[in-house]
Amino acid sequence: MIRIDRRLFAHFDVVLMLLILLICTMAFFNLYSASFPPKGGAAPYIRQGYFFCMALCAFVFVISFDYQALHTWNYPIYGLVIILLILAETIGNTAGGAQRWIDLGFFKLQPSEPAKLMLIITLASYFSRREANDGYSIKDLVVPGILTGVPFILILLQPDLGTALMLVIIAGSMAMFVKLRFSTYVILGTLALGLSVFAWEKVLKPYQKQRIFTFLEPEKDPMGHGYQVLQSKIAVGSGGKFGKGYLEGTQGHLHFLPERHTDFAFSVWGEEWGFTGSLILIGVYFFLILWGLYVAMHAKDRFGVLLAFGVVSLIFWQAVINLCMVLGFLPVVGIPLPLFSYGGSSLMTTMIGLGILMNVRMRRFPNSLARE
Repeated sequence: MIRIDRRLFAHFDVVLMLLILLICTMAFFNLYSASFPPKGGAAPYIRQGYFFCMALCAFVFVISFDYQALHTWNYPIYGLVIILLILAETIGNTAGGAQRWIDLGFFKLQPSEPAKLMLIITLASYFSRREANDGYSIKDLVVPGILTGVPFILILLQPDLGTALMLVIIAGSMAMFVKLRFSTYVILGTLALGLSVFAWEKVLKPYQKQRIFTFLEPEKDPMGHGYQVLQSKIAVGSGGKFGKGYLEGTQGHLHFLPERHTDFAFSVWGEEWGFTGSLILIGVYFFLILWGLYVAMHAKDRFGVLLAFGVVSLIFWQAVINLCMVLGFLPVVGIPLPLFSYGGSSLMTTMIGLGILMNVRMRRFPNSLARE
């Protein structure tokens, strides 16, 4: 007989759910504006609605079982995602010079997106099993380094430098959270500096180097590589204090701004809702991050703390990098704004991550009796 612990319903996080729905609602309004008028076929906001329904089902599934099960299934999940990354590299669909998608018929999966969650689960499991009260040494980080390096290389080969670097940022954030020795910081810092020089000379492709040059001086190529960043800054800046009004943005609707419904969705929002609307959206994200940290602080065990912190770090860094990219403070690296940018794989990954966060919150009491 299935026994359901009633405490799960009592501990359902209404605040977290409201924050998710609020951001998604703003995202749908923004996506409608960014893709208006539709050019035939299913409009992006229709497809995103379909993706949201799928992601919501995944969210419900994730909160239905005890997150402790991820402790057992972390390595099978890791293996599955690695296989998907290999399949994407060998038989995946190609678009824009990159081979990143697997066509499932009803959905095009980008395995590099769930790879972020996979890494969070894997590292949370590793660090929760191997505590180091005096801090982790460089030797202790060999296994996490390998676990991060394998998907990093596979994603880099697609090529997708932005997502590959996101894995490193997630791993670094979780490693610093669990505490490193001072000597470990010194060694890692030296290693990072050396690898940066090597990557610039031997790894980065010409177009990736050009993105960095464009970031430093976009005005030198206003109609070429610097076009998107300049148009994005114009769109956000022209919004003024209160914006031009919904569906009234000129940069987006006159098609001056490329990628306005994906990576540069915030540019459309900033133009139409201005500084006030932008501040509200960023404020909601800020509160979501704070609430996620609150969930992590009140988790019942070390594994739950690390899972929650990993999900929060993923959302935080993606939001920060996307906003800085849109405003011209970072090179364009193709990082979506969580829950806000168009994209099925990104939305699905974020919702599953938030489902894990909700799961940790719902089971913060000891000895859960919930059964799958």
